[in-house]
Amino acid sequence: MTKPITSGLKTTIPVLLLALTLGGCAGKMQPAEGTLSTRDLNEQLVMATLWMQAAAEFRALSYQAFNIATVNLDAFLGAYTGSKPVAVIVDADETVLDNSAYEAFLIGQDFGYSSATWDPWMAAAQAKAMPGAREFLDFAAAQGVEVFYVSNRKMVGYEGTKKNLESLGFPFVDDKHLLLRTDSSDKQGRRDRVAADYEVALLLGDNLNDFSSDFAKKTVQQRFAETDKLRGKWGTRFIVLPNPVYGDWEGAVYSENWGASPAEKDRMRKSLLEKWQYTVPK
Repeated sequence: MTKPITSGLKTTIPVLLLALTLGGCAGKMQPAEGTLSTRDLNEQLVMATLWMQAAAEFRALSYQAFNIATVNLDAFLGAYTGSKPVAVIVDADETVLDNSAYEAFLIGQDFGYSSATWDPWMAAAQAKAMPGAREFLDFAAAQGVEVFYVSNRKMVGYEGTKKNLESLGFPFVDDKHLLLRTDSSDKQGRRDRVAADYEVALLLGDNLNDFSSDFAKKTVQQRFAETDKLRGKWGTRFIVLPNPVYGDWEGAVYSENWGASPAEKDRMRKSLLEKWQYTVPK
């Protein structure tokens, strides 16, 4: 665990930067790059996590995604003439389950995501339903469409995940339909298992790897290119839920170096920001 910024205060004070507030009022002491702690990095979660919990726009986008899914599934069923039973595949976290309370828990802590805290969170079964998720899944079930939950939660969290989904009233929460990660984080094998026996009408997720393995371990620009290739599927066969807090997009920012120091992650995050070039008049 990285030491908090207060460690070695006598030696770090000379290299701290003075950042003025927007109003030109009293300054706030900011840590120099070399002293950045995980607690400091976690502060960057505040606005995205707050948006998920306090912005009606987040709820609107979630409802919008599930409304689109409902319309598309209804249209698919109206045109379907195949013999296979129909299914939809949904991710769990930030697709039908809202884990923003866990992200909020990390703010103010000097540690990041790890199994030491994530496993108890899964066991607690306290994640809320994403707005509109229950209504869509109930609609699917009422049409005879089976729901498969393909999640990269590990099997250690199976009982807690099952309990959580059941408590929210979601359908098809059983060993057949709840497919957690066993060996590989690549979901393609599990998607293929479903597709072998079912006609998959829709896939819903918050992470592009929920739809295709072509996004795995790619750079930011490569992910853009893959997204553009599939432009006709977004909002039709592939429905994306809003998640500004975490995901494989972050791994692309770090060039998959998840073990980078807080200072390195801070630098890599900010290096990709496209900034307006303007000199403030003195």
